[in-house]
Amino acid sequence: MKPESFTPPRTVQANAKRALEWRRKYGRGMTAIGVARARDLSNGRAVSLRTLKRMRSFFRRHQVDSNALGFFRGEPGFPTAGRIAFDGWGGKSGWDWCERELEKLGE
Repeated sequence: MKPESFTPPRTVQANAKRALEWRRKYGRGMTAIGVARARDLSNGRAVSLRTLKRMRSFFRRHQVDSNALGFFRGEPGFPTAGRIAFDGWGGKSGWDWCERELEKLGE
């Protein structure tokens, strides 16, 4: 049986692409794993169930990053390293997508 895979929606791809652009421009945000994830997502590469679960873990752990000044457009310091990393994993669209897919599977 072929392992399940999930293709990221265009909004997730766009957020990841923007994060890579911000990282190049500002020189901050994302670990090596985050950069790899952003590249995969921005290219529309399907992810495994295991990766979807890792995405959910990332978003839950880093939810607190949105409390930092500069996380939201219009705030001083935008985009923070945390915001760049958050968008590298697909941003709010990525979080919603992985939660929705995992909920369908009862995960």
